[in-house]
Amino acid sequence: MARIKLAYIGGGSTRAPGTMASLIEQGENFQGAEIVLIDLNAERLELVKTLAQKMAQQRGLDLVITATTDRRAGLRDCDAVLTSFRPGGFEARYLDESIPLKHGIIGQETQGPGGFFMALRSIHVMKSIIADMEAVCPNAWLFNYTNPINIVSESVTHHSAIPIVSLCEGPIIFPRMIARAADLDPDKVEAVMIGLNHGSWSVRHRYDGEDFMPVLRDAYERKRNDGVSTPKQLRMLKLAVTMDSIPADYFRYYYFTDEMLAELQAKPTTRAQDIMARASDFWEHYREQAESDHPALDPSRSRGGIHELELAIDAIDAVFNNRGEVLPVNVPNRGAILDFADDLVVEVPGYLDRSGVTPLVQPALPQHVAGLVKMLAEYQALTAEAAWSGGRKEAVRALASHPFMHSLEKTEVIYDEMSAALKAYLPERLLS
Repeated sequence: MARIKLAYIGGGSTRAPGTMASLIEQGENFQGAEIVLIDLNAERLELVKTLAQKMAQQRGLDLVITATTDRRAGLRDCDAVLTSFRPGGFEARYLDESIPLKHGIIGQETQGPGGFFMALRSIHVMKSIIADMEAVCPNAWLFNYTNPINIVSESVTHHSAIPIVSLCEGPIIFPRMIARAADLDPDKVEAVMIGLNHGSWSVRHRYDGEDFMPVLRDAYERKRNDGVSTPKQLRMLKLAVTMDSIPADYFRYYYFTDEMLAELQAKPTTRAQDIMARASDFWEHYREQAESDHPALDPSRSRGGIHELELAIDAIDAVFNNRGEVLPVNVPNRGAILDFADDLVVEVPGYLDRSGVTPLVQPALPQHVAGLVKMLAEYQALTAEAAWSGGRKEAVRALASHPFMHSLEKTEVIYDEMSAALKAYLPERLLS
């Protein structure tokens, strides 16, 4: 089994206890490993470390778990680095979500202006992480969960030799969500989704061994006027049966833009505010369990549930224990998806073993959905470059290329307002 040194940047976050629970659930695959929790908040780091140590001890695992606020020291001689951090916290996410709404543009964590400014902040921090890794663990693998994961990977792959794979459960979750919306058994769905992160479509979709699309069409006809299904469920079912493909959940912002904008503007709080309202309960629960001799996380009181970042743990296991496993990954295309640049980071099934991550060749995206994905791909590439080394001019051009932005004047107004509000987390070159 892999006796590796793993650094977890974001080890003091609200997701960290659930992430450590995921790792400890697979702890037998990492016997003898050292896990270094890295974050800015020493108090929360210590809490997560104590909780993780007790959970590991309960299972009789040979894991060394430490914590530090000194990132470069924590990264020294690591074999693997897991990144899941949020520059500016949920307070910055609130600005990502709320400022665009004032201007009649959807405010969302990974899409539109909100996702754009999340990318600028995340890549600003990631540049310094990459510099540290190049100095003290140049051969380490980087497993990234920091949003927007595709743009973060796009930036890193063009500017560093550090091997990076970004991960998201979306391609696993979205087919199951569609099945539940149709009142079907999610365990009977088998699907392959490709494209971009939060921008993928299924190119293979089976239900109980048969083509899923006729089953979904029947379900949609049954449910479209049942008075029970939610608007979101009906939108996603309609989109799937119209396009003959399972969509990423985030496509509702593009194909039902007016309805989604109206809903977000009418809602009294943003998603960030909803999470912040619950954060104190999360930490109270984590403190309670850290003080217990037999800690057990409650899914209802843990951010994201009790098995967070499970896909990242699966990926680390697959690489360092040479599993030869196929998982959804975000890596450079290298010919996996026809008509997309070889160096563009795409979301595809990948084969993971000790040699790394190999994207597997897939059918082309259907023509009627490929156009929007390609437009988002161009936005992704422009944003990644602007975030890494551009100035205001390059950043405004990148934001203007996003499908939400129909007005250059509005793009500039939103850019200047958001860059001013978030200036503490941005490099000087990107400020107005």
